[in-house]
Amino acid sequence: MNSQKFWRAAAVQGALVGVLFVVLAVTVDRKFFEDNGIWVGPIIWIACSLISGRILGLPVGFTLFCALAGAVAGLVAGLAGAHEVGIAASVAVFAACVSGYDENADPAADPPRGDGQASKP
Repeated sequence: MNSQKFWRAAAVQGALVGVLFVVLAVTVDRKFFEDNGIWVGPIIWIACSLISGRILGLPVGFTLFCALAGAVAGLVAGLAGAHEVGIAASVAVFAACVSGYDENADPAADPPRGDGQASKP
């Protein structure tokens, strides 16, 4: 985990989600979220995650994986506490996931076999 990547990802995702949260809270009637929040929230989360991934230079698939991880954490935290707690947990898990990305990793490299030795062709 790279702490610099963590804080950058948390700042970008937190800012995007936070700004939208405030704008929507001020401009949209509460009833809209009571009726439509179940689908609006995930769409906003995915959109913010994709924008964050683009800003951070991440592959789309990896960004979606991190968005899903954050969404699951946020759902669990949100059910246990307030909506804001769920958002904070989502951003934290998204950032933690992003911080583990290594752009220098060779995707074609063979994974270890379990004995510490790379598999040979």
